[in-house]
Amino acid sequence: MPAIEPGKPLEVVEICAGAGGQTLGLERAGFHHRLAIELDRQAAETLRCNLVEFLGYEQEEAEKSVRVGDVADPAVWNPAIDAENLDLLAGGVPCPPFSIAGKQLGTSDERDLFAWAIELCGKVQPKALLLENVRGLSANRFAGYRQHVLDRLTEHGYIAEWQLLQADDFGVSQLRPRFVLVALQREFAPYFEWPERRPGSAKSVGALLVDLMAENGWEGAQAWAESARGIAPTIVGGSKKHGGADLGPTRAKRAWAEKGVDAMGVANEAPPVAGPPVIEGRPRPKLTTAMVARIQGWQDADAAAEGDKSENDFRWRFHGRKTSVYRQIGNAFPPPVAKALGVSIRNALNKVGEPRELVETADVVTDPVYKLLRSSARPLSVDQIIAKLSASGAAMGQPEVERHINHLKHDFEMITLTRSNGVVAYSIGEFKAFVGQDDHQRHDLFSQHRSKIS
Repeated sequence: MPAIEPGKPLEVVEICAGAGGQTLGLERAGFHHRLAIELDRQAAETLRCNLVEFLGYEQEEAEKSVRVGDVADPAVWNPAIDAENLDLLAGGVPCPPFSIAGKQLGTSDERDLFAWAIELCGKVQPKALLLENVRGLSANRFAGYRQHVLDRLTEHGYIAEWQLLQADDFGVSQLRPRFVLVALQREFAPYFEWPERRPGSAKSVGALLVDLMAENGWEGAQAWAESARGIAPTIVGGSKKHGGADLGPTRAKRAWAEKGVDAMGVANEAPPVAGPPVIEGRPRPKLTTAMVARIQGWQDADAAAEGDKSENDFRWRFHGRKTSVYRQIGNAFPPPVAKALGVSIRNALNKVGEPRELVETADVVTDPVYKLLRSSARPLSVDQIIAKLSASGAAMGQPEVERHINHLKHDFEMITLTRSNGVVAYSIGEFKAFVGQDDHQRHDLFSQHRSKIS
């Protein structure tokens, strides 16, 4: 298969597109959206309007390109046709199944679409795959899940890598760690390099927001900005299961208070001339959705002042009421991070640079207990697992092996056999995740909770 012609727009299908943070970043990286699918109607409307207003799509093309509904519903789109001969399959599949703030239900969560997306990739065979999620997916709890993903992508013909990326390393003024999976067909994988990080490139919260804080004439905006040092804590969009907009859990609220921000809600507008309420001896304004959008990586004051209409122009207009807009912004993938990843993938597909030596994903082990049980022809006891791991140089004690087994039980059918001497032996059965099965529990749970899923 020849490399993509340089300069030619690459085509992407984006699943779980949200309000378009990843969409905008990928467009700025040189990708054109053949299709974007999103469950939430307000987010889809934001996406559709901005394709026309800021990205130059014709109205009819934008209407066809944005589909609203469950991405796993064949009535919404037909991957075999809509994703045929595709350059990139991308998406930010729902994060609650893996979020530390949630119950980390993994495959038992009706919102889990990660495994489904991996199987979709195997079926439609795009040249590249990009999926992002929360840092929780990198935890030991999901080591077996990640191992299964790598193994399946290897079987589908891809070279895959995980990386934990910090948004502030790409100029975004907040922590926002995201766990990113990139997979490419073997022809293109040697040309992929993770985007260069730029530590220290992000502005402080005060420097980033001072013009927005002052837009209604608040004379104390500059003094506030000088005290609002450092980058922001992670913006938390939340879900429809919870109430209105605020800036996150207790720890995040404390971090915001240190920067002189009232995190108990989101304001309709910037502080008035008289200033915001004084709390504990200092002015403490609330953020507006425009401020939150800027923290999330949409256009900052410098670009706005320059009237930037280049590939670094990250303007976007959000549709809906305040709580919906805040949720759309808070759940988005920061556009500058998406752009950086998009450029790296585009370069790989165009075979830019010298190819690197690949580390086969089959040799990458995220969960040695999973790999051992999956490859064993017979059930193994804990002692046998310990002995075999030790012989292979992966020493592990009894408590750690038992912890791995307990984690695996959440996401896989664990078959147990009690031997005549009373010792229990284990083997791994089916993966519990939804991968498109007609009879999976996901369908009933999704129908029951659809109005609260975001």
